[in-house]
Amino acid sequence: MPEETAVAFTYDTATYAVMMATPSDLEDFAYGLSFTEGVAQPDAIKQLEVVEDTVDGIPAIELRMWLHADAGTGFAERRRSHVGPTGCGLCGIESLTEALKAPPRVGKGRIYSFEQIMQAVEAMSPHQTLNHETRAVHAAGFWSAQDGIGPVREDVGRHNALDKLAGALLRQGRDAADGIVVLTSRVSVEMVQKAAAIGAPVIAAVSAPTALAIRMAEAAGITLIAIARKDGFEVFTHRDRVQGERTSDVA
Repeated sequence: MPEETAVAFTYDTATYAVMMATPSDLEDFAYGLSFTEGVAQPDAIKQLEVVEDTVDGIPAIELRMWLHADAGTGFAERRRSHVGPTGCGLCGIESLTEALKAPPRVGKGRIYSFEQIMQAVEAMSPHQTLNHETRAVHAAGFWSAQDGIGPVREDVGRHNALDKLAGALLRQGRDAADGIVVLTSRVSVEMVQKAAAIGAPVIAAVSAPTALAIRMAEAAGITLIAIARKDGFEVFTHRDRVQGERTSDVA
């Protein structure tokens, strides 16, 4: 069974959010969520400490971060007040405007062939170690034509997996514009928002997107590929980054 642990994000001793998550790749999680939520840039985090604790005998974790003195604005402006369960990536946001704000537009990115997109999707499975053991977690990975697949991050929450991937890319100094973000889950609106935050121009997912996710991807300039299976995939937005005719264009 996969572990599901309460993970608290604190900045300068103030709690921002508590997420139910898989307790792995926690440094990536801390940096990734901080960035995609607009709380702190990677270089704004002065110190990070992973603190293990228990609550009524149940394991819990605090990702304790300290920010540089001039980096507290984002945290003060956008602070959560609720617990984020595994199925939710927007829990605790106190404003409809904040939840539905237009994402940043991504850059031009690269053009990919049908074969390359299929390679990206098919490359994920061997790296989903935890899912092979449990059949109960999501994964988010990054594929590039130069380097193939990697990194891949897993979590019981699909948005947590993407935040972990974002953190891994940031910490490795990799540019999300150089490849494809591959998701093993459905594509909901917060997944598009997080991909846009890291500047990823292409998302490829094995499951379907929501209607709002499609509209958000269109607004962000993201090529949204979904329902990617062994026999092909569908392109929902910005078809110009996909080369070849072996696709179903539903835009």
